Amino acid sequence: QVQLVESGGGLVQAGGSLRLSCAASGRTFSSYTMGWFRQAPGKEREFVAAVSRNVDNTYYPDSVKGRFTISRDNAKNTVYLQMNSLKPEDTAVYYCAAGSGYFSDSGARYDYWGQGTQVTVSS
Repeated sequence: QVQLVESGGGLVQAGGSLRLSCAASGRTFSSYTMGWFRQAPGKEREFVAAVSRNVDNTYYPDSVKGRFTISRDNAKNTVYLQMNSLKPEDTAVYYCAAGSGYFSDSGARYDYWGQGTQVTVSS
């Protein structure tokens, strides 16, 4: 069982930056693929980023590639999402997720989810 708690969301102007954190409970954090997803009102959940267990692979959709960076610190049981050059269309609730399989852009491959943190980007 893994519990995930996101933090770092807030209101930022377009072009600004935010850093999200996701703290995980348990002693097996390093055995999980970690991902970030987001969901805007009236829209489906969208994959944002994923990082492999040993940090040697990351994966981003084109919508955030070059602007967002996922990282993890296995010693601190924490995964991060650095978001730069934010756009109004990045406004959403952001969720971190942990999965026992190979890293994936499919939410179905993730077993545990946080409660989400709101990110609002004003124009």
